[in-house]
Amino acid sequence: MSKLKAIDPKAAEPSKPKVLLFGAAGVGKTWSSLDFPNVYYMDSEGGATRDHYTSKLKKAGGVYFGPEQGAQSFDTVIEQMQALATENHKYKTVVIDSISKIYNTEIAKEQERLGEKDAFGASKKVATLLTRQLISWIDRIDMNVVLIAHEKPLWEKGEQTGSTFDAWEKLSYELDLTLQIIKMGDSRKARIKKSRLLGFPDGNVFDWSYESFAEKYGKEVIEKKSTQLILATEAQLKELAGLLEVVKLPDGTQNKWLTAANVTRFEDMETAQLDKILAALHKTLNKTQPGKAA
Repeated sequence: MSKLKAIDPKAAEPSKPKVLLFGAAGVGKTWSSLDFPNVYYMDSEGGATRDHYTSKLKKAGGVYFGPEQGAQSFDTVIEQMQALATENHKYKTVVIDSISKIYNTEIAKEQERLGEKDAFGASKKVATLLTRQLISWIDRIDMNVVLIAHEKPLWEKGEQTGSTFDAWEKLSYELDLTLQIIKMGDSRKARIKKSRLLGFPDGNVFDWSYESFAEKYGKEVIEKKSTQLILATEAQLKELAGLLEVVKLPDGTQNKWLTAANVTRFEDMETAQLDKILAALHKTLNKTQPGKAA
């Protein structure tokens, strides 16, 4: 029997957008993000509590998660992403405003902890690790994801050559689309800085609004109800622990399983993924110790 598992490419479900927005203050990054459907808005800046923001968010069926709820804590933001990915709810979009704030706050905390021992970018290691954990949930979650970043100068050989986003420098490569939001007269434009989407070629500029973006991406995809991930059960994890005590595996096997599932712990695996691992362990056990796999 063949072990090939690929499917017809036309049968693959189109994924929801994972977008990074950056731009100067006041260009409308926050305001436009609130037009996305059913927004779960994480406000690490604490700047969207004014009535015109909260009224717009409420009208659009969204909710607010601010500094008092933990929006400035990277760990808490990641916990919220996990909850959004695995619980049944009405929200279709998650906005983190801003990723710059929580990233740089984590660096500042580490700089204070390290003191004089901070060298060769050591203070960035924790923030980078947490960003990677956040990205793993962004990849898995069935929601539109909008990360908003501050803008900062881009320097090359001692000269400013443009501007870029203020966050982990590899963040752009992990997402579908990076857009620089700019103000031109009374209008807002989006300049495509990096894209892996055919409908959004690098360097193009288009009118920036939710409606224009949804028309280009596919409103039916963006506004589709989110589906939840079903994570491994306690019974599965207990069974796994028992099998790992008696089945001898080649070095690195468990890490390969975790990497393939895009997780760092078995607890974060989906039920179906862990079922396959359990089946493989039972099969191995049955070969080495017949009668014990049942």
